Amino acid sequence: MKKLLAMLLPLAMIVSMVSCSDSDSSSESTAQSESSAQQTSSSDSADSGEDNAVEGEVGFRVDGTKLLDANGNEFVMRGINHAHTWFKNDSLVAIPSIAETGSNVVRLVLSDGQQYEKDSLESIQELIESCKENEMIAIVEVHDGTGMDDVSYLENAADFWIEMKDALIGNEDYVILNIANEWVGQWDSEIWRDGYVSVIPRIREAGIKNTIMVDAAGWGQYGQSIADYGQEVFDSDPEKNTMFSIHMYGSAGGSERTIRSNLEGVTDQGLCVVVGEFGYTHSDGDVDEAFLMEYCVENSIGYIGWSWKGNGGGVEYLDIAVEWDGSVLSPDWGEVLINGENGIKATAQKCSVFE
Repeated sequence: MKKLLAMLLPLAMIVSMVSCSDSDSSSESTAQSESSAQQTSSSDSADSGEDNAVEGEVGFRVDGTKLLDANGNEFVMRGINHAHTWFKNDSLVAIPSIAETGSNVVRLVLSDGQQYEKDSLESIQELIESCKENEMIAIVEVHDGTGMDDVSYLENAADFWIEMKDALIGNEDYVILNIANEWVGQWDSEIWRDGYVSVIPRIREAGIKNTIMVDAAGWGQYGQSIADYGQEVFDSDPEKNTMFSIHMYGSAGGSERTIRSNLEGVTDQGLCVVVGEFGYTHSDGDVDEAFLMEYCVENSIGYIGWSWKGNGGGVEYLDIAVEWDGSVLSPDWGEVLINGENGIKATAQKCSVFE
């Protein structure tokens, strides 16, 4: 799906990523441009938000199907993904530009060093501060284990977050932890369950209390994995503060019936879900983005479009912005996502922690 991934992964993985069963992700397609921006940004002035920490419960909390912010108000995500780890030099332009769309959240692609250049604590802290300055909630995720079935990739991602916990602790009001992007390529619920049931308690033992987000199996598109075992994953969290994410491309978002079935499979169990990635089309089929956005608006479910800019390897059509500063939006995707009837500008509400 991407041109420069071949420099990083074996040819066999490239072949597997273009099949309908395994190429249900689009987020991985951005990596072809990673070599263009490898300098890690840092800021000595960034802090971990210690002044926000208070005794007792703080930050976002999951309450059944709802996500509540630190003030106890329902928060419905409307936002955009940004591939920071491959475009480090562009993030400080991209983040305020994404904020100008009305987005209340930005999901940030990071790396723990397993496949891409590892992001530092200082750079993560700087990104979080930039999001706060622009009054958006940050969702941070590790991208290296995308589509991998080996539990070691998930365990290494958990280790990374424990290492980077100073960026999370004290920022519970402003940061959601999406442990690993699309871990588990197979449409296999049990592998997915066993991995997360193992790592979530370790993350909590390290003192990290931020709301956790868990992507579905099957490159994020196998919503049935959450329907099957989401409750067990939720129960493994001592904080009972875990929500779930389904990525919707041609497989999970191709029709009204499929979209409704995937989301209701989570909400009918009383669990909280967001559409963590979606586009308007993809290599595995067309997406019914109009119904997806309408359904999310009608049912107070969050959505986060993929992705701001930088897609390559044949999926450039998933760029929301033509320019990093957002001065030009792509007509088929960016204009719909941001300016459409159920788009971000019409439906996003700023998190009350910024009021």
